[in-house]
Amino acid sequence: MLRKPVLVIGLVFALPFACSFAQAQSKAPSQAEKSFMTKAMQGDMAEMKMGQLAQQNGQSEKVKEFGKTLVQDHSANLDKAKSVAQSMNVQAPSAPNAKQKATYDKLSKLNGAAFDKKFAQEMVSDHKKDISEFERESKKSGKAGDFAKQTLPTLKKHLSIAQSLKSGTTGSK
Repeated sequence: MLRKPVLVIGLVFALPFACSFAQAQSKAPSQAEKSFMTKAMQGDMAEMKMGQLAQQNGQSEKVKEFGKTLVQDHSANLDKAKSVAQSMNVQAPSAPNAKQKATYDKLSKLNGAAFDKKFAQEMVSDHKKDISEFERESKKSGKAGDFAKQTLPTLKKHLSIAQSLKSGTTGSK
């Protein structure tokens, strides 16, 4: 008879620990969240390189200035992304992905007005894709979702600048 009350008391004390363990397990980042963070860091690295390239190969001051903005904003964002990723046990990538490198290589062969035009097109396309991915992630709870929410205003600002460059460069020369 004495065993039942001891068992019940033991369960009463064990239940809160089991619940908190289950909550901790459910808050672990998913593979999709980890993948998002890796892609975000690669995107920041790629945008920094593209910004540097714009400053070197661009003809218009607006393109060069946008390149400088890309380097500054994505450098700061990369620092935030690395911090969030580390808290999620996600290893920071060392370089942009293969597609991003190929785009960089293609643009690095251009100079002047030809560079400006293609750069603006790439930046519009890239930022539209990024915004779509970040908006999708921002609807989720968790560290990756919060990071996405915080990053969206910067990405939208970059898209707006890229669109103004594209409309200003596609009709010229």
